[in-house]
Amino acid sequence: MTVLYKLETFEGPLDLLLHLIDKAEIDIQDIPVSEITEQYMEYLRSMQELELDITSEFLVMAATLLSIKSKLLLPKPPVIEIEDFEYYEDDDYDPRAELVQRLIEYRKFKSIAVQLLDMESERSLIFTKEPEDLGPFVPAQIDNTLKGLHTADLIAAFRKALSKAARRSSYQRITRDEISVKDRIRDVSAALQRKGTGGRMRFSALLDDEMARHEIVVTFLAILELMKMKAIFCYQEKLFDDIVMEWRGGEDLSGIQNAEINY
Repeated sequence: MTVLYKLETFEGPLDLLLHLIDKAEIDIQDIPVSEITEQYMEYLRSMQELELDITSEFLVMAATLLSIKSKLLLPKPPVIEIEDFEYYEDDDYDPRAELVQRLIEYRKFKSIAVQLLDMESERSLIFTKEPEDLGPFVPAQIDNTLKGLHTADLIAAFRKALSKAARRSSYQRITRDEISVKDRIRDVSAALQRKGTGGRMRFSALLDDEMARHEIVVTFLAILELMKMKAIFCYQEKLFDDIVMEWRGGEDLSGIQNAEINY
């Protein structure tokens, strides 16, 4: 008949002691050292019979238990008197105190290890997905048009706007036109045909801050006449945008001096 021995595996001597204490349902604060020592030595003898390697930690703990057991069995030493000085053994001293403290701390760390193992098991049941690039779905950030501007810049722009408004509301003396619509038609045609423009020009390019109101009006009338003669084509890229003029050629402008323009 074959006899099978089954021994539990312990991580160290403290783990074995905790197992023996829990199995015997003993209060860890009041350990019966004699009983626990016998059970501990019995476990070591079982390991020797099965030819299992016993680490030095288990042997050190066995020696510690035997030392505590012997201290509890030995009577207290007598009082020592040295020249009017009496030395008494501490009545509250317990040789098991250090071992009990080590066992309590070990039990705490073991409990924490069990909780971490349970958390690992729960986390292993969760399957995650690699993060994707959500950049294409992020709305475009509109740049702040006032970024980099300071209070002094805003004050300067405000003063410039006030000066323009003052010029617009100022009274001007009405004088005879110094430029005719015919002359302005030639100027606009020459500007559009000038090398480097590509035959295109914005209406605002014909104006400047020094032009009087009547000069702006004459320029606009010249553009209307050129459109009437199909010499240019005007359009806007978007609503309320600047007017773009494109040279188309059209009628011969050499005889425009004799043309009748009623303004």
